[in-house]
Amino acid sequence: MSIRAIILGAAAGGGLPQWNCGCTNCNLARAGTIPSLSQSSVAVSLDGTSWALLNASPDLREQFARVPQLAPTDLRVSPLRSVLVTNGDIDHVAGLLTLREKQPFDLFATAEIQAALSGNPMMAAVDRQLVPRRTISLETPFELLPGLEARLFPVPGKVPLYLEGETVETDLEGEQTVGVELAAGATRMLYIPGCARITPALAERIDGADMLFFDGTLWQDDEMIREGLGRKTGKRMGHISMSGADGSIAGLAGLEIGARVFVHMNNTNPVLRPDAGERAEAEAAGWIIARDGMELTA
Repeated sequence: MSIRAIILGAAAGGGLPQWNCGCTNCNLARAGTIPSLSQSSVAVSLDGTSWALLNASPDLREQFARVPQLAPTDLRVSPLRSVLVTNGDIDHVAGLLTLREKQPFDLFATAEIQAALSGNPMMAAVDRQLVPRRTISLETPFELLPGLEARLFPVPGKVPLYLEGETVETDLEGEQTVGVELAAGATRMLYIPGCARITPALAERIDGADMLFFDGTLWQDDEMIREGLGRKTGKRMGHISMSGADGSIAGLAGLEIGARVFVHMNNTNPVLRPDAGERAEAEAAGWIIARDGMELTA
C-alpha cells in the first residue's frame, strides 16, 4: 500500500524570504530567481481523500489554498482528518490557530507537547469539543488515518525557544522532540523535521525506510554566524548540519533508504540555490531538496 505525501512547506521558521531578512537567498526569492518557500508542514494520505497534517505551519491558510487535494468538499467540510505535531516550536504549532474555524479533527502529540499547547491560552480557540487532544505515548502505535499506523519516537532535540531557561540542553531525548514513523502494509515512511544528532538507535530505525523526510535546517553549523544573521550555531538551536563528518549526509550515507528528502531548510541554506555547489553535493549523495507543493509517494 502506498503513502502519498505533499510538502506544504519546505522552509524552517520564517520561510523564504523571511519578512525582515536581506540575505542572499531571501533577495533572490523576492526577485523570483529562486523559489519562495513557506514554513514546514507535510500532508499525508493513503487514498487521496482523507488527509493528515504533520505539523501545522503558520502559513497553513496559504498552503491549503495552493493544494487542490485539501480544498473543502462542501460547506465547512474539509478532507483534513487529523494533525500531528512533532514539537512545540512556533513554526510547527501556530497553524493550529488557523484551524480554529469549527472544523473537527484529531490533534495528536505527546503529553509534553500537549502540555505546551494547553499552557498557551490562545490555543483555547481550537475548540476541544471539535478537536480532541489525543495524547500519544512514545513507541505506541496509533491510527493517524484509517489504515495508516503511526508511531512516535524520541529524537535528540530541545524544548521550544519560548520554554528555554538559563541552561539549555540541546540534545535531550524524550517527548519534547519526536520523529514520526508511518506504516501502511509493508510501506514505511519517516518524518524527522528536527534533529540534533544521529544516534545509533535513530540510524537503526531509519535504515530500510521507503522514504525519509529529514531536518535540513543548515548546511554547516556556524552558517548563521558566518552570514551575520545570528549568534547561535545549529547545534545550539537543536539542529544537525547537512555537511561535515558529523552531519546528516555523512551520518546516513550507509543506510538503505528508498528516497531521502531534506525539509525544514533555513533561509540561509545554500542548497536552496539550484546552481550552488552545496546543492550539487547533496544531490550527488542521493538527497532531494524539498520544495513547496512537491508530491512524493512511498
